[in-house]
Amino acid sequence: MSTVGVIGAGAWGTALATAAARAGRPVVLWGRDAATVAAINADHENRARLSGIALDAAIGATTDLAEACRADMIVLGVPAQSVRAVSTAMAAHLRAGTPVLIAAKGFERETGALMSDVLAETLPQAVAAVLSGPSFASDVANGLPTAVTLAATEEDTARALVEAIGHPAFRPYRSTDLIGVQAGGALKNVLAIACGVVVGKALGASAQAALVARGFAELTRFGQAIGGRPETLAGLSGLGDLVLTATSPQSRNYSFGVALGRGEAVAGMLDPGRPVTEGAWTAAAVARRSRALAIEMPICAAVAAVVAGEIDVDRAIEGLLARPFRSEG
Repeated sequence: MSTVGVIGAGAWGTALATAAARAGRPVVLWGRDAATVAAINADHENRARLSGIALDAAIGATTDLAEACRADMIVLGVPAQSVRAVSTAMAAHLRAGTPVLIAAKGFERETGALMSDVLAETLPQAVAAVLSGPSFASDVANGLPTAVTLAATEEDTARALVEAIGHPAFRPYRSTDLIGVQAGGALKNVLAIACGVVVGKALGASAQAALVARGFAELTRFGQAIGGRPETLAGLSGLGDLVLTATSPQSRNYSFGVALGRGEAVAGMLDPGRPVTEGAWTAAAVARRSRALAIEMPICAAVAAVVAGEIDVDRAIEGLLARPFRSEG
């Protein structure tokens, strides 16, 4: 694992490239935009996505996907809804047995598939792993202390990947629970939108705390139903990421929810060129899958309905508050 290829020169991909470089690895960072790639190589800065943060000289950027795929390990740092297209393009260049660390958080909108399932279809020669947890790109890029979960089916693979990219300020904790790590990362984005709505509607801190707690109950029910482990869902990639994403204006999903609560239209916030809000695309997939599994998830269902334009925010809130009283267990 001496060299790292990072696919995606957005904020998150660039931040993960800095983490790998701080761990002492030469990094090839792939991006689509030639101007961004040229600026990174010339100025050691990604001004478009992480302005003001100096990038290590060990990071070289390229628009050549084949060059990035020649690395010993790959970090897939593109948004969840782009994973299928990008990984399909990688298939012609990736050596068999290369670890591909998925850093996207979400379910595929059209199919409801986990990102590891998408990778199994498009890159069957890869060894899939997943990285998730409470981590903002700017914190990671600035070298602030961050802890995440890194999961692979085999313990030895997880250990090798942790040793390749981990360092004192970026601490990956090992796991073999790929499903649980992905479930937490996907659902927390949907729940963060709901928490943002609470703030945007000025419903109070008590309501926000209640929503985090009841949202975590939904996350746990869903995650266990699809095969995740309770300890994973209660760890960094589940509860930890939910707490971060559902309480901070730095979170795109939380900020999206705040704007919804203040009356901004969904369509305008999802226009091309606007920041990617993974929870908005994941909500429908979560709602469909929870119905198929007969899992009660009223908060996630309400977010999905609002994003789809089926109900407005006020009706969604009224529906949640009108639910029958019940046991907490």
